[in-house]
Amino acid sequence: MQHDWSRYWRSPDRPIEAMHAHFEQHVYHRHSHETYSFGMTETGAQSFTCRGGAHTSAAGMVMAFNPEDPHDGHATNPLGFTYRMVHIGPDLVSNALADATGHPTGLPLFTAPVLDDPALAGALRALHAALLGDATALRRDELLTATIAGIVRRAATTPIGRPGEPSRSTRVARQTRQLLHDRLTDDLTMDDLARSTGTSRYAVYRAFRTEYGLPPSDYQRQLRLRTARTLIADGTPIGEAAVSTGFADQSHLTRWFTRYFGLTPGAYRQAVTPGQPRSR
Repeated sequence: MQHDWSRYWRSPDRPIEAMHAHFEQHVYHRHSHETYSFGMTETGAQSFTCRGGAHTSAAGMVMAFNPEDPHDGHATNPLGFTYRMVHIGPDLVSNALADATGHPTGLPLFTAPVLDDPALAGALRALHAALLGDATALRRDELLTATIAGIVRRAATTPIGRPGEPSRSTRVARQTRQLLHDRLTDDLTMDDLARSTGTSRYAVYRAFRTEYGLPPSDYQRQLRLRTARTLIADGTPIGEAAVSTGFADQSHLTRWFTRYFGLTPGAYRQAVTPGQPRSR
């Protein structure tokens, strides 16, 4: 009987990460990534909610998430699912799509989070295998560029960005987001958020959830987890990373880290810094 497992890889010098996992019991908490996230389901099926709808990615299907697209995820049935996911930073996507003169062409927007496209699934699998395998740097770059171009050509719609001035609601959401970034470890209240934006607590909550798909408290926790993940990858002891990012202790960080990222902080550190001790 197969049990939950996950393997992770992180580029030491570029914003690329890759995950290969099988889950039967694990349930992802609703979260988002700073990156574009492209994946393919190898076996079984996984169900998730994204952009206000329920979706299922069965074997051979492709998933495409924009940066900051909130989503969750779990096995569709008790047999579980196996999938490969590649996370690519927006700047790297922009560079891969630059025109012949080297000028960026803008960032793509994916409106369908699930695609039934065998060609794209094959390209993603090849890219993922190269990242986790022993392919040369040149081969990895070729596959990365070709895969990004292919998925944009076949699945993207309009560029990201809204014309004109942002609405009052959008400005409130962005101001709130900046406060959460600036005061990462502070125990902020809704009154703090309301005062900083000059509006009511309900208006802040509604504006933020409309803009980012998460309540401010979930975004705050996610931001702390992302920061802790960076610290851990840079060699900070897990307990120290927990306290410095606002978690009560290492076990508190571990519980939430696993719910968001699908592996423990210790397993993540071992994956991205081979040779490091498993606990510290």
